[in-house]
Amino acid sequence: MPTISMFYGIIIRMYFSPSEHPPPHFHVYYAEYKATIDIRTCEMIKGKLPKKQKKLVLAWAELHQEELAANWKLLMNGEEPFKIQPLQ
Repeated sequence: MPTISMFYGIIIRMYFSPSEHPPPHFHVYYAEYKATIDIRTCEMIKGKLPKKQKKLVLAWAELHQEELAANWKLLMNGEEPFKIQPLQ
């Protein structure tokens, strides 16, 4: 599972197809927490994150929504995704 971005101890990853399923989403890892974020709505659809980290991840997702969608398409075709700028 490729790492797309990392910031403030948060790791953003996406799976290759056919392991993945709709809706387009990415996975977030922070310490012992895991969550899944919908790319289209920038909302958490599964899992749990501390409030501060959730806010950071959702802000980052909104800023990079188009890049995340492009990575989703690449991954669904079995292609390598590109890195996305971390939150600064």
